[in-house]
Amino acid sequence: MAEPEVQQEQEVLLPYVERDISWLGFNYRVLQEAKDKSVPLLERLKFLAIYSSNLDEFFRVRAAHHRNLIRLGKKTRKQLREHPKQVLKGIQKIVNEHQEEFNRIFLNEIVPELADNGIILKSRRALSPEQATFVEQYFQDNMLPYVQPVLLVQDMIRPFLNNAAIYLCLDMREKANPEETAYAMVQVPSDYLPRFVVLPSIQDVHEIIMLDDIVRHNITWLFPGYEILNSYSVKLTRDAELYIDDEYSGDLLAKIKAGLKKRNVGPASRLVYDGSMPAEMLSFLGEILEVESIDLLPEGRYHNNFDFFKFPNFGKTHLQNTPMPPLPYHPLEDADNLFTEIRERDHLIMVPFHSYESVIQFFERAAADPTVTHIKIVQYRVASESRIMEALMRAVKAGKQVSAFIEVKARFDEEANLRWGERLEQAGVIVKYSFPGLKVHSKLALVRRVESDGPRIYSYFSTGNFHEGTAKVYSDFGMFTADPRLTSESARIFAFLETVRVPEQEFEHLLVGQFNMRQKLEACIDFEIAQAKKGKPARIFLKLNSLEDDDMIEKLYEASQAGVEIRLIVRGICCLVPGKKGFSENIQAISIVDRYLEHARVFIFHHKGEELIYLSSADWMRRNLSFRIETVVPVYDAELRKQIKDIMHIQWSDNVKARYLQDGLYNTYRQNHQDLAIQSQEETYYYFKRKNEEYLLQEELDHDDPEGEMLD
Repeated sequence: MAEPEVQQEQEVLLPYVERDISWLGFNYRVLQEAKDKSVPLLERLKFLAIYSSNLDEFFRVRAAHHRNLIRLGKKTRKQLREHPKQVLKGIQKIVNEHQEEFNRIFLNEIVPELADNGIILKSRRALSPEQATFVEQYFQDNMLPYVQPVLLVQDMIRPFLNNAAIYLCLDMREKANPEETAYAMVQVPSDYLPRFVVLPSIQDVHEIIMLDDIVRHNITWLFPGYEILNSYSVKLTRDAELYIDDEYSGDLLAKIKAGLKKRNVGPASRLVYDGSMPAEMLSFLGEILEVESIDLLPEGRYHNNFDFFKFPNFGKTHLQNTPMPPLPYHPLEDADNLFTEIRERDHLIMVPFHSYESVIQFFERAAADPTVTHIKIVQYRVASESRIMEALMRAVKAGKQVSAFIEVKARFDEEANLRWGERLEQAGVIVKYSFPGLKVHSKLALVRRVESDGPRIYSYFSTGNFHEGTAKVYSDFGMFTADPRLTSESARIFAFLETVRVPEQEFEHLLVGQFNMRQKLEACIDFEIAQAKKGKPARIFLKLNSLEDDDMIEKLYEASQAGVEIRLIVRGICCLVPGKKGFSENIQAISIVDRYLEHARVFIFHHKGEELIYLSSADWMRRNLSFRIETVVPVYDAELRKQIKDIMHIQWSDNVKARYLQDGLYNTYRQNHQDLAIQSQEETYYYFKRKNEEYLLQEELDHDDPEGEMLD
């Protein structure tokens, strides 16, 4: 008798957008800003630069990651959600489509509009005699030492291309033997000289030539025995991944330093080329540079478009954003004693709408305060010139104990962090470095003072880094507090970072990666699920940079199916698919891209009307939730809670810069069906400006009526 068939239960696959495909959707939102005619013209150029810079890093890290996955054995690859070769093909297809649009935006829209405004990009063939003479002299005086012509000979000469450098590939023939085709290569020295060179021009007209075209104009001097038929630009992107995150042994610091030396000589992960290059020449280059066909991506005539960051503005401020100068945070910046103000109540800033000065003064005043005994900080990314770091070194000289935990695995900031670490150590700061296999991503500092009633700790929690530069363009929350519930637990985090001993006392208020963060976040969602199943109000409102973690996405799907109302504001990667029947009908998701980079993370849970409101250093990615020390801080102060909810409401109401997040790469703008257009970043600025005016008015009233009596 035959055995009855055992019917295997088919696994239900949750809707999920592959993370790198989702990221390309985010980068397309950046490109959308470049074609948005409501954005000032020079700002549109800047968005082209951001798009290009983002894409370069993407290929150095993420595309290179997929290439390395392809090399794994079949058994290992079976554990992956998608085959890396298929992901790479999908990436290539999407990037090619985006690049075509990039070229169309630049050539057909931005270049003509620049000309309409008296800024003309000139090709070498359009130069006047005076300009041609200028270009030839400029080449002789400034460029000749840097251009290095190389004749390409198959199987004999394999040139090494520097990462992200621009090269011109030349199609030539010998004058003495016109039947013979030859190829050569010349580097465009844009790493030494400005990419945009201003030409002699008539009054009120500004004419510019790109450095690439200056090389093209003078190329015959470099190959006197050849006739130059044509030139095509190329750029090689190299694998920048250090592959050290999961190493648990050896001298981690030494490995990072060694890895940095190799970073610019890693294997090729992309060769971009002028799309008009002949197929025969492209094939020759691919072979001589050892680049596979899947890593060949066509672009336009010019590469390294991130150089548009340095495009001259010629004082044409009307082609730039209307300035929104950072607002002073008066309660702390104007305070006689900043720490007294923090002791009285918690304080919230939101950069770049607020000035970063209150954060800098937190450290500078601590360095000079004779009652301060200790200063501690986690450094993830820091400015090359930093008043905060200078204050730490002054504090040591003033006799205070200062310690800094430096995360040297902060991608592309490793070298700067190591340099600052060495300077701090030389000044006497106690410096601790990264843990093997674990990143420290908390944005955290504390100051200990000895006051009349005993020692007191003051803490600063933030969603962003201690970086004076990015504070001008990244939108982040920061909270100052002397609340012992929070400060005592922040001290416990530093004790762990300095001793690597697990705290004996559990974290009750803070959610800390590696200890209780994932569990507590899941518990918050479970609570809303339980409330929804009882027919009671249940809501979740999240603001994130990235949402990728499988378990958290599954939890949100479960919550949606239970009836929990979920709103998501996700700037970048969103692997969750909102509005999917049977999974996520109760989930709405938007993304906002505007003049400032949305970087803050905020979590709000309804919790029976007693809302739980958190500020977080962590996104909902597997790496953040499972492999990093992160800090999520509850906001207890009623006024601060109201401000955060107000800002979240303003962002959710955005009908100018918000896009609906849907399945895949769709980035449909939220339509303005109201009489009033709401652009959340501008609204946020004026929200805090009104707060400033209210504060100054109250200060004036208090000054006029010191006894608090009503004035006639």
